[in-house]
Amino acid sequence: MKLVYVFDAYCGWSHGFSRTLREVTGRHPELPVEVVSGGLFTGSRRVPIREFGYVQGANAKIAELTGAAFGAAYDGLIADGSFVMDSEAAARGVAALRQVAPDRVAELATALQDAFYVDGRSLSDPATYRAVAEAAGIDADAVVAAFEAPEARSAARADFRRAAELGVTGFPTLLAVDGDSVLPLAYGHATAAEVDQRLAALPTR
Repeated sequence: MKLVYVFDAYCGWSHGFSRTLREVTGRHPELPVEVVSGGLFTGSRRVPIREFGYVQGANAKIAELTGAAFGAAYDGLIADGSFVMDSEAAARGVAALRQVAPDRVAELATALQDAFYVDGRSLSDPATYRAVAEAAGIDADAVVAAFEAPEARSAARADFRRAAELGVTGFPTLLAVDGDSVLPLAYGHATAAEVDQRLAALPTR
């Protein structure tokens, strides 16, 4: 069995789930983790953030419910409403981090969300991935090269297809996958204790 975490790096609720993800993966090192980018802001949804009028209210709710931090630098980035969240670029970045450090992808996914929501860094900027890689002690040059490579776009599209094939319609979603069996562990918000309870209740195979 493995865990499959389907998220979007530009999703505030995914940011709110980061603490739970870190706790669950820390408690269950025996479970491999697959991280899949869901593609929240693509196509016609790739527009200036001002067109999503609910963002600030949603972030306040996320912070209240999960304790997630939203930094002053993030507030500054989105203050004039012109910033465009591009989930394909973010998915390329996740794919690059996954390629260079596959065993640390869950940790790096949460670090990427901190880069945006706390540090106010664009996930379309190669410098963001350099900073995340350097902070994690992995090969920053390799991560940036992977982010900029043509294959990263294919990897992003493959992630979007994978999310759809798993039947995921919202982010974040945490699944337990065992062969053809796909069982939900969390959707939107859950504590690590709640995920543990659901893991314990899974049928044994």
